[in-house]
Amino acid sequence: MDFEWNKSKAEINLKKHGVSFQEAATVFGDNLALTFNDPDHSIDEHRLLTFGVTRTGKYVVVSHTELDTMIRIISARQMTKQEKKIYEEG
Repeated sequence: MDFEWNKSKAEINLKKHGVSFQEAATVFGDNLALTFNDPDHSIDEHRLLTFGVTRTGKYVVVSHTELDTMIRIISARQMTKQEKKIYEEG
């Protein structure tokens, strides 16, 4: 699995949410990660939200698109309490 992202967007995301895209990419190694369609946030492309735990133990939500074997990370942030409950209930 390969990852890509916009470098300036990644820097803004880290400052705003405290989650680097490098760390966010580790969520895709979480065997318990949950992925949902996210039609409300894009007209032009098929967006997804993945809830999971990073290698450092952060519970995060990653917004992304998938093209063949490439995952493009759009944003990443820590889960809300409600999102964490959804993740934990699987």
